[in-house]
Amino acid sequence: MAIVANTFTGYSAVGIREELSNIIQNISPETTPFISNVGSENVTNTYFEWQEDSLSAVSTTAQIDGDDVASFAATAATTRKGNYTQILRRTTIIADNLADQDTAGRTNELSYQLAKRGKEIRRDLEATMLLNNASVAGNASTARETGGLGAWIATNENVGTGGGLTTGDGTTARTDAASNNMRAFTETILKDAMQQAFVSGGEPTMLMVGPVNKQKVSAFAGVAAQRYQAPSDGPTTIIGAADVYLSDFGTLSVIPNRFQRERDGWLLDPEYASVSYLRPIQQVELAKTGDAEKSMILVEAGLKVSNEAAHAICADLTIT
Repeated sequence: MAIVANTFTGYSAVGIREELSNIIQNISPETTPFISNVGSENVTNTYFEWQEDSLSAVSTTAQIDGDDVASFAATAATTRKGNYTQILRRTTIIADNLADQDTAGRTNELSYQLAKRGKEIRRDLEATMLLNNASVAGNASTARETGGLGAWIATNENVGTGGGLTTGDGTTARTDAASNNMRAFTETILKDAMQQAFVSGGEPTMLMVGPVNKQKVSAFAGVAAQRYQAPSDGPTTIIGAADVYLSDFGTLSVIPNRFQRERDGWLLDPEYASVSYLRPIQQVELAKTGDAEKSMILVEAGLKVSNEAAHAICADLTIT
C-alpha cells in the first residue's frame, strides 16, 4: 500500500518538538552493605588507635580448702593497633549559564550532579574498606591509605595453598594464592571458617560474598529446607535463595556485595568493625575562577577492626 501523492508527513516536517522524558533512568548499583551494617565513629587524627584484649585460657585446676595464694598469674598487656584515614573525593564543574536553561529530568544541574557524586563516593568508600591493601602513612608526595579488610583478618582463615596473612594489624596485605590454587566455594570451607571463628570466641552474623559466590552459597546442600518460625499472623518463608544460612555455630545473613573482591568470602561480626570518620561525607564549594561553579564531595575515613579474631575469611575462591 502506498500513501497518496504529495501527502505531507512528519518525516518531512520541520519544527516538531522533541519528546524527551523528564525521568532519568539510572540503574547503576549504589547499595553499600559493608559500611551500612558496621558501626561508625568520629576520630580526631589521621592515625587512630585502639586496643585489643582477650581472656586467658580456661583452667580446671582444683583448689584445696583454705589454701593460701602462693603464686599469681602473669598479667598480659593489651595489644595496641591503629590505622590511617584516607581521603576520597569526587568533583564537578558546571557552567553558570546551564542554570538558566531548561533541562529535562532535573531543575538544577549542579544539585543533580552533586547528588550523583554523593552516591558515587559512598560506593568508593565501600570498595576502599574491602580492599586487600596495607595501610600507608603517606607524606607530602604520597597519599595516605587506610589498611583494607584484607589486611586485618589473620586468626580465622580458610585459604588456598600459598595464601594467607600473618600479621593481622593492617600493615601487610594478604598473600593471595596463585590462580591455580583457587578453590570453588563449598559448604565445607564455610563450616571450617565458621568453626574457627567460634573457637576464637567470635560470633559472626554476616557472610558477605561477591555475586558469583552468592549463587554458590544458594546451592549449598540443605539450604532450601531451612525455615524460620513465622509469626502467627504471617506465612512461613522457605529460605530457598540462601539469604539466611543456619550453621552449627549461629545464623548468618548472606549478603551479596558488588564492590568487594569475588575471591573473598567474609564472615563478619558488625560489632567489631566500624568506619572511622575524620571528615564525614560533605560538599565543599571550590573557589570560583571563571564562568562556572566548582564543587567537590569529600570524605576522609579509615577502617577500624576492633578485634580481628571476631571475624573470618574464606579466601582464594574461584571467581567464575
